[in-house]
Amino acid sequence: MSTCDVCGSQEGRMFTVSMGGQTGTFDSFECAIHMMAPACEHCGCRILGHPIEIKAGVYCCTHCAREAGNAHLPGHAEHSTVAVVPPANSGP
Repeated sequence: MSTCDVCGSQEGRMFTVSMGGQTGTFDSFECAIHMMAPACEHCGCRILGHPIEIKAGVYCCTHCAREAGNAHLPGHAEHSTVAVVPPANSGP
């Protein structure tokens, strides 16, 4: 039986995702996103839609790209409306 690479669960329907030479086994899209989706270099949210990619980094939206000091964005840069905010540290 397979084990989720993120949470360690062995229950549910496992699936694998391969992207850019990285492969993971997961029990949910939540776990797959946590491990494989790129993170915004300004706010840290996981990017589910099309990112804003410029030489300085990868961002979830034009707001974050500008806040990170990128005043001149390419003409195709659009605001991504889909992102996953990482959970706050809840401590031990």
